[in-house]
Amino acid sequence: MNISTNTKAAPPAPAIMSSSVDEGYPTRMAPFGHKLVELARHRPEILGMSADLAKYTDIHIFAQAYPDRFYQMGMSEQLMATAAGGLAKEGFIPFATTYATFAARRCYDFISQGVAEQDANVKFIGGLPGLTTGYGPSHQATDDLAIFRAMPNLTVIDPCDAVDVEQMTEAVADHKGPVYMRILRGAVPVVLDEYNYRFQLGKAALLRGGRDVLVISTGFMTMRALDAAKDLQKDSVDVAVLHVPTLKPLDEVSIIREAQRSGRLVVVTENHTEIGGLGEAVAGCLMRAGVHPAGFRQIALPDAFLDAGSLPVLQDRYGISRRAVADCIRRWL
Repeated sequence: MNISTNTKAAPPAPAIMSSSVDEGYPTRMAPFGHKLVELARHRPEILGMSADLAKYTDIHIFAQAYPDRFYQMGMSEQLMATAAGGLAKEGFIPFATTYATFAARRCYDFISQGVAEQDANVKFIGGLPGLTTGYGPSHQATDDLAIFRAMPNLTVIDPCDAVDVEQMTEAVADHKGPVYMRILRGAVPVVLDEYNYRFQLGKAALLRGGRDVLVISTGFMTMRALDAAKDLQKDSVDVAVLHVPTLKPLDEVSIIREAQRSGRLVVVTENHTEIGGLGEAVAGCLMRAGVHPAGFRQIALPDAFLDAGSLPVLQDRYGISRRAVADCIRRWL
């Protein structure tokens, strides 16, 4: 798939609904939609579903390629979740897409009863994860990881970039069992290709080493952690970055191994509320293992309903911009 900033591959969407693209990164257009079409060519059991948001979750590309395998369920996430569970019981692999906040808040019980409890092979795809829209609390999925981490049988993953999205989509299709996967849509940054990265379900990846600080990150905050590490290197601060794309099951072995190296401040960063996400998962993991790093800090969204506005302003205000991450680490050191 070509790297491009060309937006002709998908219908235009308002910038407020698109993925954040930091300056200096190339992009790939709609990596989830294109990868799903590629997989579906040889796997007739793959189906697409949308709760009236096909264009804004990039599954419209699948719908155009395979209209007879795509189901537009209307504004009813509950119906989509239940129908997806039934289709999975008939041997299909439904990819059910909507905004992450709608999946987590509107149909939790339907996913729990109709999919997770049945161990049905459904893949829920959540767009606009965390603070990736300026539309305010109704659309900002700041608590979805906490909600879904608590659901038995459910695998939970959060991609960094287009490379992650493409590789995750294939891995999710191969995995037997229910999955909740965040996605980035539209023009998605390409970050991980220079790190010889390969997504493995349930595994963390050490992207760079460092003697002073260990940043444990997930989602697009890994991009911000890598950028901050480059900025801090100019101040002779050596930062390691451990990317954790799978929050459940958590790669505790890798986290413990890296966190127990002496003398390093451990910082967990995520595009999610400080409650119930990667930060608390890592803290619990280290506490149970008896690992006590030189210090433990968390960069995350506050336990609050966030403002509406432009994304650069909001991400800086709530401490998850590149500059904010680097500034926090400097202050803590």
